[in-house]
Amino acid sequence: MPKKFVLRAGAIAAASALVAVGAAGPASAHVTVSSPDAKPGGYAKLVFRVPTESDTASTTKLVVSLPKDHPFAHVGAQVKDGWKVEKKEEKLPAAVKVGDVTLTKAITTVTWTATAAGIPPNDFDEFALSVGRLPEGVDALNFPADQTYSDGEVVKWAEPAKDGAEEPEHPAPTLKLAAAITPVAATTPQGTPDNLARWLGGGGLLVGLLGLAFGLRPRRAAVPVEK
Repeated sequence: MPKKFVLRAGAIAAASALVAVGAAGPASAHVTVSSPDAKPGGYAKLVFRVPTESDTASTTKLVVSLPKDHPFAHVGAQVKDGWKVEKKEEKLPAAVKVGDVTLTKAITTVTWTATAAGIPPNDFDEFALSVGRLPEGVDALNFPADQTYSDGEVVKWAEPAKDGAEEPEHPAPTLKLAAAITPVAATTPQGTPDNLARWLGGGGLLVGLLGLAFGLRPRRAAVPVEK
C-alpha cells in the first residue's frame, strides 16, 4: 500500500474521531442573552433564550433583572401570545446620567408569566427587550434571571462568570459589548498605493512560478560515457 495513501487515511480517521468526540460532549442549555445590533451608546434588541431543562415540568415564569449601575432610559418588552408581561420601576441608589438624560429611577426587572401552558419540557422559547442607551466604556452587562417551573422549582441564573475559570453551574446571562472598529487602508504618505511593493511582489511570484516549472520538468536519463 503506498505510503501517501496510508498517511491520508490516518489523517481522515483522526479528524473523524475529533468530530465524534465533539458531538458526544454535553450541550449547555442555560438561559442566555444575545443581540443582533448591540453597540455602546446605541439602542439594541436583547433576546433571552430560555430552555426548559426538565422532562416533566414546563417553564411558567421568567424574571429578568436589568443592571442598576448602568440603567436604561428606555425599556420596551416583547408582547407574546400566552404570556403576561410586567415591567417594574424602582428608584435608583444614586442618579445616573444616560446620554442627555439624568435618571433617578428606572425599570429594574421585566417579568413574563405564562397564561397558558408555558414552555413544554425539553423545548425552548425566546423573549425580547428593546433597550437604550447602552453604556459606553463597558465590556459586558449581566442580566440575572429567575426561571420558574410548573412543579414549583425556581432556578436562579445569577452566578457571574470569571475569565480563566470554569463556567459556573448557573451563570448569569451576559451580553458582550464591543466598539466597532473601522479598518484603514494602508497608503503611502501622499495617499497613493505603494507601487514598489506591488512590483516586488509580482516579481517574487514570477520567480516562484519559474522555479516550480523547472522543478516539474522531467529529467533526461544520464547517457553513459564510452571509455
